[in-house]
Amino acid sequence: QVSLVESGGGLAQAGGSLRLSCAASGVVLRVNDMGWYRQAPGKQRELAATITSAGITNYADSVKGRFTISRDSAKNTVYLEMNSLKPEDTAVYYCNAKVLTLRLESRDYWGRGTQVTVSS
Repeated sequence: QVSLVESGGGLAQAGGSLRLSCAASGVVLRVNDMGWYRQAPGKQRELAATITSAGITNYADSVKGRFTISRDSAKNTVYLEMNSLKPEDTAVYYCNAKVLTLRLESRDYWGRGTQVTVSS
């Protein structure tokens, strides 16, 4: 079993910055891709950014150039630095981790989410 604990959400003004963190804990063989997804009110959950175990990143077009994802593999922690925030970035942000279990099974885990609210 893997637990993902997010932190760092909150309220920011447009143009401001926030930093999200997500720490994965549990006994697994390997943590592969990690990422951040977000869900705005009345909308489906969407990808914000992902990062592979090799450090290859992928961003949604809407956040490119403003958000930076990074990870500390030794700590199984992923970060999302969000700059130049816009009101449309308001959403619940969910951490995701794809892991390889001790039984050699690929599993997907999600955090409980952290609220990000950007005021205009």
